[in-house]
Amino acid sequence: MVSSTQGKNGWVVWLTFLIGLLLSVWPMPPFMDIFRPLWLALLLAFWTLNLPHKIGMTTAFALGLCEDVLYGTLLGQNALVLTLITFLVLSLQQRLRMFPMWQQSLTILVVFGVAQLVQLWLSALTGNRQPTLALIWPSVTSALLWPWISFGLRGLRSRLSIY
Repeated sequence: MVSSTQGKNGWVVWLTFLIGLLLSVWPMPPFMDIFRPLWLALLLAFWTLNLPHKIGMTTAFALGLCEDVLYGTLLGQNALVLTLITFLVLSLQQRLRMFPMWQQSLTILVVFGVAQLVQLWLSALTGNRQPTLALIWPSVTSALLWPWISFGLRGLRSRLSIY
Protein backbone atom coordinates (compact mmCIF):
# COMPACT_ATOMS: atom_id res chain seq x y z
CA MET A 1 0.00 0.00 0.00
CA VAL A 2 2.86 2.37 0.74
CA SER A 3 4.36 2.04 -2.74
CA SER A 4 1.12 3.08 -4.42
CA THR A 5 1.07 6.26 -2.32
CA GLN A 6 4.65 7.00 -3.32
CA GLY A 7 3.86 6.57 -7.02
CA LYS A 8 0.77 8.74 -6.87
CA ASN A 9 2.34 11.88 -5.47
CA GLY A 10 5.78 11.88 -7.07
CA TRP A 11 4.42 14.23 -9.72
CA VAL A 12 4.28 17.01 -7.11
CA VAL A 13 8.09 17.12 -6.99
CA TRP A 14 8.25 17.58 -10.76
CA LEU A 15 5.48 20.18 -10.60
CA THR A 16 7.55 22.20 -8.12
CA PHE A 17 10.52 21.96 -10.50
CA LEU A 18 8.33 23.24 -13.35
CA ILE A 19 7.17 26.13 -11.16
CA GLY A 20 10.81 26.84 -10.29
CA LEU A 21 11.72 26.96 -13.98
CA LEU A 22 8.85 29.35 -14.65
CA LEU A 23 9.75 31.59 -11.69
CA SER A 24 13.35 31.76 -12.85
CA VAL A 25 12.33 33.42 -16.13
CA TRP A 26 9.35 35.39 -14.82
CA PRO A 27 9.77 39.08 -15.73
CA MET A 28 10.96 41.36 -12.96
CA PRO A 29 11.79 45.06 -12.91
CA PRO A 30 15.37 45.65 -14.06
CA PHE A 31 16.52 47.05 -10.70
CA MET A 32 15.30 43.89 -8.91
CA ASP A 33 16.70 41.44 -11.43
CA ILE A 34 20.07 41.19 -9.68
CA PHE A 35 18.24 40.02 -6.54
CA ARG A 36 16.31 37.25 -8.31
CA PRO A 37 16.40 34.12 -6.12
CA LEU A 38 17.77 30.88 -7.49
CA TRP A 39 14.34 29.25 -7.53
CA LEU A 40 15.31 26.01 -9.21
CA ALA A 41 18.38 25.62 -7.02
CA LEU A 42 16.28 26.20 -3.89
CA LEU A 43 13.76 23.56 -4.89
CA LEU A 44 16.47 21.15 -5.95
CA ALA A 45 18.32 21.63 -2.65
CA PHE A 46 15.13 20.98 -0.67
CA TRP A 47 14.13 17.84 -2.54
CA THR A 48 17.72 16.54 -2.56
CA LEU A 49 17.90 17.07 1.18
CA ASN A 50 14.57 15.36 1.86
CA LEU A 51 14.44 12.74 -0.90
CA PRO A 52 18.07 11.82 -1.60
CA HIS A 53 17.07 8.37 -2.87
CA LYS A 54 14.89 9.90 -5.62
CA ILE A 55 16.37 13.30 -6.46
CA GLY A 56 20.08 13.37 -7.19
CA MET A 57 22.76 14.57 -9.53
CA THR A 58 21.15 13.12 -12.66
CA THR A 59 17.99 15.10 -11.93
CA ALA A 60 20.09 18.21 -11.30
CA PHE A 61 21.93 17.79 -14.59
CA ALA A 62 18.68 17.31 -16.54
CA LEU A 63 17.08 20.35 -14.89
CA GLY A 64 20.25 22.33 -15.56
CA LEU A 65 20.04 21.47 -19.25
CA CYS A 66 16.41 22.65 -19.24
CA GLU A 67 17.53 25.88 -17.60
CA ASP A 68 20.30 26.29 -20.18
CA VAL A 69 17.78 25.97 -23.00
CA LEU A 70 15.39 28.35 -21.23
CA TYR A 71 18.08 31.02 -20.64
CA GLY A 72 19.82 30.48 -23.96
CA THR A 73 23.20 30.09 -22.28
CA LEU A 74 26.02 27.76 -23.13
CA LEU A 75 24.64 24.21 -22.99
CA GLY A 76 25.83 22.59 -19.80
CA GLN A 77 26.69 25.74 -17.87
CA ASN A 78 23.68 25.73 -15.53
CA ALA A 79 23.73 21.94 -15.56
CA LEU A 80 27.22 22.00 -14.08
CA VAL A 81 26.24 24.57 -11.44
CA LEU A 82 23.07 22.70 -10.39
CA THR A 83 25.00 19.42 -10.27
CA LEU A 84 27.60 21.10 -8.03
CA ILE A 85 24.84 22.38 -5.71
CA THR A 86 23.31 18.90 -5.53
CA PHE A 87 26.69 17.32 -4.84
CA LEU A 88 27.37 19.76 -2.00
CA VAL A 89 23.89 19.28 -0.50
CA LEU A 90 24.25 15.50 -0.71
CA SER A 91 27.67 15.73 0.92
CA LEU A 92 26.29 17.84 3.77
CA GLN A 93 22.93 16.07 3.99
CA GLN A 94 23.35 14.42 7.40
CA ARG A 95 24.57 17.66 8.95
CA LEU A 96 22.03 19.88 7.24
CA ARG A 97 19.12 17.81 8.52
CA MET A 98 20.33 18.26 12.11
CA PHE A 99 21.01 22.01 11.85
CA PRO A 100 18.48 24.59 13.07
CA MET A 101 16.89 26.66 10.34
CA TRP A 102 19.22 29.67 10.68
CA GLN A 103 22.24 27.41 10.32
CA GLN A 104 20.68 25.71 7.29
CA SER A 105 20.20 29.14 5.73
CA LEU A 106 23.84 30.03 6.29
CA THR A 107 24.96 26.73 4.79
CA ILE A 108 22.69 27.28 1.79
CA LEU A 109 24.20 30.76 1.44
CA VAL A 110 27.71 29.28 1.27
CA VAL A 111 26.70 26.48 -1.13
CA PHE A 112 24.85 28.86 -3.46
CA GLY A 113 27.67 31.41 -3.15
CA VAL A 114 30.22 28.84 -4.29
CA ALA A 115 27.91 27.84 -7.14
CA GLN A 116 27.46 31.47 -8.19
CA LEU A 117 31.22 31.99 -8.16
CA VAL A 118 31.58 28.97 -10.46
CA GLN A 119 28.85 30.52 -12.65
CA LEU A 120 30.79 33.80 -12.69
CA TRP A 121 33.98 31.97 -13.63
CA LEU A 122 32.24 30.09 -16.46
CA SER A 123 30.65 33.29 -17.76
CA ALA A 124 34.00 35.05 -17.73
CA LEU A 125 35.63 32.15 -19.58
CA THR A 126 33.02 32.19 -22.31
CA GLY A 127 33.08 35.99 -22.57
CA ASN A 128 29.35 36.34 -21.97
CA ARG A 129 29.52 38.57 -18.93
CA GLN A 130 31.95 40.94 -17.31
CA PRO A 131 33.16 39.60 -13.96
CA THR A 132 31.23 41.28 -11.17
CA LEU A 133 30.40 40.28 -7.65
CA ALA A 134 26.76 41.39 -8.06
CA LEU A 135 26.22 37.75 -8.96
CA ILE A 136 26.34 36.95 -5.22
CA TRP A 137 23.03 38.76 -4.46
CA PRO A 138 20.83 35.88 -5.69
CA SER A 139 22.56 33.62 -3.15
CA VAL A 140 21.71 36.04 -0.36
CA THR A 141 18.05 36.32 -1.33
CA SER A 142 17.83 32.55 -1.76
CA ALA A 143 19.28 32.01 1.72
CA LEU A 144 16.73 34.47 3.12
CA LEU A 145 13.92 32.58 1.38
CA TRP A 146 15.16 29.13 2.49
CA PRO A 147 13.12 28.97 5.75
CA TRP A 148 9.85 29.76 3.98
CA ILE A 149 10.50 27.41 1.09
CA SER A 150 11.56 24.69 3.50
CA PHE A 151 8.54 25.05 5.79
CA GLY A 152 6.11 25.26 2.88
CA LEU A 153 7.46 22.26 1.03
CA ARG A 154 7.85 20.25 4.23
CA GLY A 155 4.15 20.81 4.94
CA LEU A 156 3.26 19.83 1.37
CA ARG A 157 5.43 16.75 1.65
CA SER A 158 3.78 15.58 4.87
CA ARG A 159 0.26 16.40 3.67
CA LEU A 160 0.68 14.45 0.41
CA SER A 161 2.86 11.70 1.94
CA ILE A 162 5.73 12.15 -0.49
CA TYR A 163 8.53 9.77 0.55
